[in-house]
Amino acid sequence: MIGYAECEWHLYTSQSLKAKRAVLKRALTCLKQKYNVSAAEIDFQDEWKHAKIAIVTVSSSRQAAERELSHALKFLDSYPDWERGETIYEWL
Repeated sequence: MIGYAECEWHLYTSQSLKAKRAVLKRALTCLKQKYNVSAAEIDFQDEWKHAKIAIVTVSSSRQAAERELSHALKFLDSYPDWERGETIYEWL
């Protein structure tokens, strides 16, 4: 089972693209090290107050994939630099 989550983020403390990329790089690196997921910024690369991140995991069951994505999103939600907007899930 492949689980995919796509989320929009609003970065309130970012004042430049450089600051945004620093926050994203730190968060995505920690996310990949801590959980069994792959993640990348997929949209809004030229906007410093907005980001769209895709997170993907592969598991033997849908429940395990949902659990892994849920833990990954909770981890990202814990960062005070941003707030999650719309989140889309897909299962293959």
